[in-house]
Amino acid sequence: MGETDVEQVTLALLDAANDKDFEVQAQVRKSMLTLGNEQPDRVLAMCQDYLLKHPKLVVSHRVVILQTIELIVGSRIDAISSPRIKSIISLASDEMTRSKEVVPDWQQAASNILVAVGNKHINDIMEEILSKFQPGVLPHFFVVQTLANLSDSNVYGMVPFLNAILGTMLPMLSLTKQDNMKWVFSSALCHFSDSISEYLANLDKAPDPTVRQDTFSSEICAAFDILFNNWLQSRESKLRLTVAEAVGSMSHLMASDKLEEHIPKLIPAILSLYKKTNEHYIISKSLCHVLDASVNMGSRVLETQLDSLLFALHQQVSTSMDYSNPPTVKNHNEVLRCFSLLAKAFPDRLVMLVLQRLENSNERSRLGSLAVLRHLINSSSESSMMESKKLLILASIRQPMADHSNKVKKRVVQVISAMAHHGYLELDGGELLVRFLVQHCALPDTYQKAAADPEEVTNESLRTMCDSTLHLLTTTVGRLADVLWPKLLYYISPAQYSNATTPLCKSLIVLGNKKKDNKEASFNIDFSQEVNLPSPQTLMVKLLVNAAFPFNSRGHGAPSLSLLQILSVNIHLNIEAVWDQEIPPLLTLLEESTAESFDKISWDESLLKFLSKTLAAVDDDKWLCQFAAEATTYLSTYNNALEEKSFLYRCIGVTLQHSFNKDFVKKQLQEILLTARHNDALERQGVALAIGLCANSHLEGTLAKLDEFGKSDAFKKSQSIFNLLKDRNDVEVEKVKSTLILCYGQVAVHAPPEKILNRIDQDILGCISKHFNTKDLTMKLSLIQSVGLVAKAISACVKKQGYVFSRKQELIALIQEFIKAEPADGLRTSVRHLVMRTCAHLIPLDPALSENETFDLLKVCVSSVFSLPPETHTPEKITKDEEVLDLKQRKALYKDTLSSLHDLLSSVLGKEPTPDALQSVFKHVECGLSSTLDHERERAISATAHLLNHYLDNMTVKNMMSFHNLGALLGRLSPRCSDPQLVVRATAIDCVYILLYIQLRYEGFALDYKDGAVEGLLPLKSQLENPDHSVLYKTCFELTKVMSKRLPQQQMTTLVFMLFEGLVDSQTNCCRASSVILNTLLKNRGGGLQEMVPEMLEVLRVRLQSITEDQVRVAVGQTVLIMASQHLQTVLNTLANQPLPYDSWTSEMWMALGADPIVADQIIEIVMEKLAVMAPYVDKKESMIRGGTTKVATNKPLAMTCGLKELLLNGQSQEPALSKFPQLFSCLIVRLASSVGVSAPKDNATKRSAAIHVAGVAADALRILLARAQLDEVLKRLDEEKAWDAIRELNTHVTGVTLLARAMAKHAGPRLPAIVECLCPSLNNIYECQRITVTAFFSELLNHHVATELMFIDVLMNNMMERIADPCCTVRMLAVRGLGNIAVGSPEKVNKYAKELLAAMSSGMEEKDDPGKLIILEAMSGLSKVLLYLDKKNVHLLVVYIFMKIKPFLESDNDDIRCASIHLMGKLSKFGSGEPIFKDQIHNVLVSLLLHLVDPNAHVVKACKYAMRVCAPMVGSEQITAMFQNHLHEDKSLHYGEFINDLTKYLIQDFPGMLNFYHISVLQFFKSNWSEVRAGAAMFIGFLLGNLPDEHYAHLNMGTITQGLVMLLQDPDPVVRGKAAEAMGRFH
Repeated sequence: MGETDVEQVTLALLDAANDKDFEVQAQVRKSMLTLGNEQPDRVLAMCQDYLLKHPKLVVSHRVVILQTIELIVGSRIDAISSPRIKSIISLASDEMTRSKEVVPDWQQAASNILVAVGNKHINDIMEEILSKFQPGVLPHFFVVQTLANLSDSNVYGMVPFLNAILGTMLPMLSLTKQDNMKWVFSSALCHFSDSISEYLANLDKAPDPTVRQDTFSSEICAAFDILFNNWLQSRESKLRLTVAEAVGSMSHLMASDKLEEHIPKLIPAILSLYKKTNEHYIISKSLCHVLDASVNMGSRVLETQLDSLLFALHQQVSTSMDYSNPPTVKNHNEVLRCFSLLAKAFPDRLVMLVLQRLENSNERSRLGSLAVLRHLINSSSESSMMESKKLLILASIRQPMADHSNKVKKRVVQVISAMAHHGYLELDGGELLVRFLVQHCALPDTYQKAAADPEEVTNESLRTMCDSTLHLLTTTVGRLADVLWPKLLYYISPAQYSNATTPLCKSLIVLGNKKKDNKEASFNIDFSQEVNLPSPQTLMVKLLVNAAFPFNSRGHGAPSLSLLQILSVNIHLNIEAVWDQEIPPLLTLLEESTAESFDKISWDESLLKFLSKTLAAVDDDKWLCQFAAEATTYLSTYNNALEEKSFLYRCIGVTLQHSFNKDFVKKQLQEILLTARHNDALERQGVALAIGLCANSHLEGTLAKLDEFGKSDAFKKSQSIFNLLKDRNDVEVEKVKSTLILCYGQVAVHAPPEKILNRIDQDILGCISKHFNTKDLTMKLSLIQSVGLVAKAISACVKKQGYVFSRKQELIALIQEFIKAEPADGLRTSVRHLVMRTCAHLIPLDPALSENETFDLLKVCVSSVFSLPPETHTPEKITKDEEVLDLKQRKALYKDTLSSLHDLLSSVLGKEPTPDALQSVFKHVECGLSSTLDHERERAISATAHLLNHYLDNMTVKNMMSFHNLGALLGRLSPRCSDPQLVVRATAIDCVYILLYIQLRYEGFALDYKDGAVEGLLPLKSQLENPDHSVLYKTCFELTKVMSKRLPQQQMTTLVFMLFEGLVDSQTNCCRASSVILNTLLKNRGGGLQEMVPEMLEVLRVRLQSITEDQVRVAVGQTVLIMASQHLQTVLNTLANQPLPYDSWTSEMWMALGADPIVADQIIEIVMEKLAVMAPYVDKKESMIRGGTTKVATNKPLAMTCGLKELLLNGQSQEPALSKFPQLFSCLIVRLASSVGVSAPKDNATKRSAAIHVAGVAADALRILLARAQLDEVLKRLDEEKAWDAIRELNTHVTGVTLLARAMAKHAGPRLPAIVECLCPSLNNIYECQRITVTAFFSELLNHHVATELMFIDVLMNNMMERIADPCCTVRMLAVRGLGNIAVGSPEKVNKYAKELLAAMSSGMEEKDDPGKLIILEAMSGLSKVLLYLDKKNVHLLVVYIFMKIKPFLESDNDDIRCASIHLMGKLSKFGSGEPIFKDQIHNVLVSLLLHLVDPNAHVVKACKYAMRVCAPMVGSEQITAMFQNHLHEDKSLHYGEFINDLTKYLIQDFPGMLNFYHISVLQFFKSNWSEVRAGAAMFIGFLLGNLPDEHYAHLNMGTITQGLVMLLQDPDPVVRGKAAEAMGRFH
């Protein structure tokens, strides 16, 4: 390659170096670097020349070139000649200093070149730079900057020069007036000092180990004086900072006496800078250098500066850190380093200052002091400096501990952690630090949202930190074990530490286990010696109550139980074995539970049993009495946690059960009753449970105490009550009475059964009943509950002994009044729930209620519950003080109320229910089943299901008894299977299921008998989850089949007439379900109802007047059709004249016509005749003004098509449809052709077009026909490909017809010969639309072998040949397509038609009347397919002719044509094998194919890969053939750059003679329309040049290549410019 070419390329790259696209700019630089690495001297020379010839080049352009020079120098410094190095140094020096003004980017780039050269040629560089660094003359800014940077990059090379440089520089400093020069001198002095320090620190590696600090001291001191005395006072902030930084670095090199002399002025000067700038890190770093130097030399003067130093440093350490701003973090660390340095010299003063500052209440000041204290405690761990100050520090830390700021507290916790690791907590006062940690482990959550503060410390984060710290101290600081154990137990019982229970227990568990495992004596706790610890009984109470609420207080349940197990021997010696057995299963249960899945009731019972076993194991009445007494005393702790308090009451009750001391028991009962807070409902329940549980062992004493309490002054509205009830001045007498009433109820339930019956009337009901006249809600609720509990107790007793409860009716009547008094607008209280539950307990007791009493009770209760609004409804307050329930509470109350109603209904139905009893209860519920309100129907169906389940479970079959109300019940319930509400639907199925089993039981089947049909109902429930109507109706159908099978004949009439009522149900879905069930039932069992038909029709007629739902009306029509005979012939003309589109009734009637195969056959024949002879549409003018015509469908054919469609919908029409399938299929496809793009006719009445899709009707009819012919696979394929949508629209009709033909050919082949025969006449039809449709259909049939198999290929081919000359362009295109398809469908026939096919394809490629080039495209595509099977003899002479025809299309703008032409070229390859002329043609287009591998169209790329792969053997190179066949696969990605790189190597190797042709071909593509191809061409040339040996350059026109690449370097597309630049990098 000639030098001029490289120079031209380099020049072009230099021109493009400032490209506006960053990536191109980077590539240009890379290429220049590549060229520079190959020929560094030449490229560097050109860069130099370019800069010299363009002195006015924009700065950014100069900068890029200078940066390129730097890169070349940096990478090839060893390969650059010495003269060139010197010229580069000279150039860079000149560029750097040409402008006296500072131009940073330009001069910095030049300076960087000098630094890069200086790494190798320091002497040459210094010679040049020092020439511009002359004594007495201020140097250029960047001369000094370059010296500074050189001292960084080449320490060992520069330090020997520094003494001389400093000597020259010193006089300059006093001459310097400008700030920027002062800045650069200061910066240089800083770098020089750092380099000297580094040199001195690594003398073993230095070239001159004799260099000493004092070599530079005098110059540094002199410079220091100027910088410190003059420049540090500058107003320019940036300069002051740089001077300060320099002064800090220089201090290490100053003579000790000089530094000592300057310290009194230096330190105040540096400290003063803190106020003058916000960039404190540099100042702190400088100060740290000065302090380090001062401390290391043992400065005496430093102490005089200590106060001001500590003051300033404390201010700095108190400044907040911003972790997103690294300099603030660095500053904080530098300041702490300063404190460490000062601590070495002045430990006492420093500690005193920090501790004094802790007394300052300012938050920031405290935070800083604590940070320093923590740093000092941690950093002085190896020295004894802090040992003597520990007690002082302990005393001083108390003040910040009392700070209210969470930020301060967080820092205190960090200090405590440090102190713990250094032995502070063992000292006197250390327990306060532990208390601080525990207090903050108990912090509540942060509720109020504070202002956005990045440093904000929430309660949660502080609490988590304290948790972690306590755990860390427990597990890692071994010596703290005796500090924490057992003292942490103190914090278990006080309420204020409740939220800390979890971390406390975990720490105590770790400590306890360790001591127990090591058998340490301190594991056993002497509670009498440990003054502040709670007693064992109090500990057990607290931990047991914690365990009852395991997910409270951050999940304290499991840790509390585990701690109990550890403490067992410390609680009582007798319980270790019991607890080791009982606690682990409880812990396992907790591990497997979540807060949501937790069964609280069962858990409470388990814990009470655990307590009972513990007390039995203790077997010490004194200990037990103390436990009960302390538990009672501890009750007040839970005044703000009533659920916990209620549980503790139960624990006390269980404990009193185990006590033998009756006086103590009475005393405790008295204490409980008097100290209870009776205003709280939960507490009243808790007290009652405690009393009830106690009564189990102490019935006499408990009743006596209650009686005594009932007669006490507590129930007299006098002042004495306030003396009795301690601290409860606001207690209402009614609340105390409520507690007493509940106590009696719980006593009745828990007392021994053998003792209680004798006490019911006198001692319990006698005390309760006198309060029934109350209007107080609390007392009402207590009375109801208590009566229910009494009834429950009696029920349990009467199983063993008879009892007549004489006051039953009286009690029911009394509590019934309570429910009547409840407001109906919402559920506010549990009165309903409790009344019904209590009645359910009372009803089974003797004596029985009368019929009227039962009726009244049910009426009141059912009405009161069903009429309630939905549970989501919030009732309005009646009184201001009324408490409104939240949604969760309201849901729970609704659930309990409905459950109580169900229990009441079951109770009334009795243990041996009868059909009459069921009916008497059901009549109260059934009105709710047809309610318009969803929630009422849900409640009614739920109650019904509960009733029927109870009936089935408890029924007894007696002789002569029948289930006479089965029909009525089924008629009411079965339509609900289609209710809008899913829960109603599912429950209705359950009800029918149960009813049928009840019937089976009455028929004599055993209780465990399973009927197959009835069992089939259960799977239907899953179908009901789908609200789709069709699914629901199918379910109703299946349901009816089962009912029909199991229903006795005598019940049919009742059921049918009940279903007639269902047709006018309030819910439309249920009306529909009634009709479906009715029709199905009549079909299955209607034969036995002949006598009832007149009456049934009359009822239907009346019902029709009320039915508005269309689908129900249609269903009723079907009902009539089922009962009546068919007379369809008389209505055909009437139906055809109905307005279009047909209404649902007309459509249904048309469909009904298909029920009789004979009639259906006649109608199909008539419709086909009409459609064949009648005009499908007429052309009408759009308007008088615009002209133009619109196709409008004619009425009669359209109506017939609509009717035919509806008729075919009837499954019975299958037989006649199949018998005329070919004719009907052909008729409909031709009708469809005539309907596409045709408008509907106007209605004579409205003068508007009918709302009907003309083509859609024909398409639907055709689709239904295919279904009737059971061509499911055809339909499936058409549905998958959305063919029906395509076939009905003008733009996609041909595609739709093609999909139809394809599906028919694949899945309905035997039907095609007859269809083809029927369709052939339409090809000569005057209607162009019909010719297009039939040609498209035939064209696709040729794509399938079925045409040959069934011997109708000749008919198809002849028709296609005829259509080649059709006047319609679309028909011609489809005909060419069809001829090409023969190669796919019947390849063995290709050679038979070779002459005709080639002629048709050739003429197609020459088609002139082809606006969209569709015929040309089809011709090439078809020829590609045909060539696969043509014999060589038929094509041999035409290969080159076809090739020449194709070649112009390779660069077509049409993607499809380009793709087809390349594909066809690949197909031609097999006919050119071994032909030299074909090989030449391949090489002619090879470049084009290679470049189209990056074509923007993916299909073209795939075609190129295919064509090149199949043509590969003809290229004439084994390596290229292997490459093409290995890498060019359509489904694999191709790394184009690597591919072209390897290919050019083989082209050079195997075809050196064609290189000229190749590169000229590539150059033509430099002007391609596609930027991807232009970029590919640039790559091709680049790799060709990069791989070309020198001897082959003569074959290439390098001048043209260079010109082309230079042109591409100015391409509008940045990718092209980048590839051009990359190619230029390959020049060498």
